[in-house]
Amino acid sequence: MDARFFQIAFQAALLTLGVLLRDFSLLPAQMALCLVAATLAQAFWIRRLNLHGVGYLSPLITGFGLSLLLRADSLWLHPFVAMLAISGKFLLRIRGKHVFNPANFGIGVALILLPGAWVSPGQWGNDLGIAVWLVALGATVATRAHRDDAAWLFLGVFLGLTAARLFVLGYPLERAWEIWSHQALNGALLLFAFFMISDPMTLPDRPAARRMHVVLVAVVAFIWQFVLYRPSGALWALLLLAPLVPLWDAIWPGKRHNWHGNRPLQNNVAMQGKIAG
Repeated sequence: MDARFFQIAFQAALLTLGVLLRDFSLLPAQMALCLVAATLAQAFWIRRLNLHGVGYLSPLITGFGLSLLLRADSLWLHPFVAMLAISGKFLLRIRGKHVFNPANFGIGVALILLPGAWVSPGQWGNDLGIAVWLVALGATVATRAHRDDAAWLFLGVFLGLTAARLFVLGYPLERAWEIWSHQALNGALLLFAFFMISDPMTLPDRPAARRMHVVLVAVVAFIWQFVLYRPSGALWALLLLAPLVPLWDAIWPGKRHNWHGNRPLQNNVAMQGKIAG
């Protein structure tokens, strides 16, 4: 079965859990408008570009992803960002492959350009039970998409660097463990690792290049968060480094991921030509 079905089910479950148990600052109308807008944007581009074999799983994943991470003080912002995110998937392409993870792109645009938008990394807290569920559900999705190596590698490098930082700063062992475990159980970090950086459509196709890129994202995320002292380091690192993926694919080409197993991929090259025209 297509791994995206599992991702949609798990995202919906996590969002329900967050709204019921974590008191998310999210209105049901914001979530509903976000999902509808993402789906309508997908339908528009499918019709506009006369595409075949392109379904509606991606806009649902994007809509749920934006609902999980993005917060706003208005009703218009979520659907507007959802339309931008899906449109970016069709318009910002190189050699038939979209450059940015749609949800990551939408969040970045919202934080830079739109008033009243923010992300709340601490909304999931650092509860061990929630962390275990996030890892279990996220690892299932990443494994079925054959990108679990990206998720675990990112966590290993990022959390390894945070542990090294605590050691260099001279924290006592007990205090260092308390701080590190607090960071390791961060729900937003786990969501990013298993539902965003492990997106097979926006990672390099060749396994070695993919792992190199993930390590680079983890290092930049660490620098952003613990050297520059800026929030949401993982989100910004992925957004800023996404344009390097087409370069890695050109230098080290590999087999393009196909959600449909052995079924033929959609004609992305032809689609890119339609967009350019």
